[in-house]
This record gives sequence, C-alpha cells and structure tokens, in this order.
Amino acid sequence: MTITVLLADDHKIVREGTRQLLEQWPDFQIVGEAADGAEAVRLAVALRPAVVVMDVRLPELNGIEATRAIAARAPGVQVLILSAYEDDGYVFPLLEAGASGYLLKTASGQELAEAIRAVGAGETALAPRIAAKVVGRLSSRASQHGPSTPSGLTERELEVLQAAAQGRGNKAIAAALSISPQTVQVHLRNIFGKLGVNSRSEAIAYALSRNWITLDAADDD
Repeated sequence: MTITVLLADDHKIVREGTRQLLEQWPDFQIVGEAADGAEAVRLAVALRPAVVVMDVRLPELNGIEATRAIAARAPGVQVLILSAYEDDGYVFPLLEAGASGYLLKTASGQELAEAIRAVGAGETALAPRIAAKVVGRLSSRASQHGPSTPSGLTERELEVLQAAAQGRGNKAIAAALSISPQTVQVHLRNIFGKLGVNSRSEAIAYALSRNWITLDAADDD
C-alpha cells in the first residue's frame, strides 16, 4: 500500500534530503512540500496526504498552530513531527494539538520510515526520549492522585488498551478480540475521553503508570 507524504520544513535542503531518503522505499509517495506552516495547512487540506512530516519551528504558522489547523480542517491526515527540539514546551503542546508522532532529527532513515508507516496506520510513534517524557509526566500526574482502579474503563476497553501497549495496530487488535477495526477506533476514542488524553501513547503511558496494563509481549496462541 502506498503512503502519501507531505513534507513541511522551512529549509529546502532538509526537504530535499528527506524526499530523497524516503523515495528509496517503494511504499512512499511524496505528494508535496511546504516551506511554512500556512502552506502546510493549505496543502494538507488540498492534497489529503496520509502523513504530514513537519518541523516545529516554521514561519507563518508554527508547528503547533499548523498541527491544530490540520487536525481541524483535514481530519484523517496524520501529523508526524520531525524536530531538533525536545523541550516540554514543544512536545506536549504538539501532542495535545493532535500530532500522532514525534521524532528527533537525530533519528535514522529507517526509524523515520517506520514512524511514517506507524502513523499512517493510525498508530503512535515517539522517539525514546519523547516517550520517556510522556511517561514521566503521566506518572507524576497519577502519583499526585494516588493509586486507583480503572473503574471508568470497561473490561473491553482495558483489553484494547492492553493490546495497544503490546504494539498491536488497530487491525491486529480487532483480529485478536474478534471485533472490527472501526470498533477498535471507537473504544480508543472512549478511552482517550475517559482518561483525558489525546493520543494512544498518552493513554498507554497513563495506564502503565497506574499498573492497569503491562508491556508484556502478546501471546502467540
């Protein structure tokens, strides 16, 4: 399956390098390039790529504003942040704005390709240091409220969340639980709402911090 990609970075040499890198894989099609945040939003709405790979510090609209606008005006278009910055002031506002992934520019080409595939499939992709920040913040939030039980989540929602923590995508979760991928998406939306989070990674981190689920590998049977 071909994954259409829009590149948004104010440095042309970065866009060109990223394009050349991704074009090594036959499942990526670069459908456009944007040099600023406003152009990224316009092209995301017009072209409807599967994934927008976007820098944080952009002219016109910054990455946070552009991500929020894309989420509102082009639902279904996933945003993967590719940035040199890992400051909390960038990471958390971007995830809250609707970014599905956050990689650092120190990532390898293979890591970028895998992250685009994951985000394009409706999953979350976070650089290890970014994931650690998310887990740390949610763990702190959980400790402030003391131990609790997942009384707000149904048994099925916990099963979905556990499967997600084991690295399964929506289709694999659906197959394992004998439900449809659409039902998995509904469960995930309900989970996000109940936990007050905005992404799969935040929900997993929150549940892990309260020992509701584990990261044990999925059974093969």
